[in-house]
Amino acid sequence: MTDTVNSYLEVTLDVKPENREAAAKVYSDYKEPFLKTIPGAISKNLLVRDADVQVLHGFDSFEQAQNYLESSLFNNDVVVGLKPLLEQNPEIRIYTVN
Repeated sequence: MTDTVNSYLEVTLDVKPENREAAAKVYSDYKEPFLKTIPGAISKNLLVRDADVQVLHGFDSFEQAQNYLESSLFNNDVVVGLKPLLEQNPEIRIYTVN
């Protein structure tokens, strides 16, 4: 693993303002396990905007970002924690840094 982000996984969440504190707690609860246990994970940042909440994950490679979406941490912990707070399904995009 390097310290250079080569790909970003962006997860955009439609969360009502009154549920944003709970969504931020899910982010906080799983930030350290993400960084310590997910192969290629380099960074994780919470971006709160008026319209939505985004979580920006930095990875060493595009493939590692894709693999995280299939991981137990993402599907059994993060998704389960966020699901009751979401107004609609999250928008998920992966970007490669050039």
